[in-house]
Amino acid sequence: MLSAQRSILIDRPPDAVFASFADGATAPQWRSGVLDVSHVSGQGVGSVWRQGVKGPGGRRIAADYEITAYEPSQRLGFRAIAGPVRPTGEYVLAPEGSGTRLTFSLDARIGGLQGLLMGRMVQSTMDAEMAALDRLKAVLEA
Repeated sequence: MLSAQRSILIDRPPDAVFASFADGATAPQWRSGVLDVSHVSGQGVGSVWRQGVKGPGGRRIAADYEITAYEPSQRLGFRAIAGPVRPTGEYVLAPEGSGTRLTFSLDARIGGLQGLLMGRMVQSTMDAEMAALDRLKAVLEA
């Protein structure tokens, strides 16, 4: 299994931080690998978002996802439901001083031949998602 986790302190209250990623349509503002995002159905747990991300050669890869946990200002979980790799992830928020400690984690189960062929690329993509938290922080604190 591949995984990545990162924690960052953002000088904004938990409700503002939560709103920034609970609305998937904001992703292109701070996640450079996202080409497009649109809400498909539902609210909270069970809601589905259609998402396209940059793949090899810049081509669009489907990376649709479903919300699996939704606790405003505390936690948002998701699982990919489209694409060659289907990671699960979670954002956990905690008040810290006048800001919010945001911890983001991703896990992807790939094995066998797929793991050998795509493992490094998938881990690199997951690491880039962790680095995108710096952009989220900059956008929210601006």
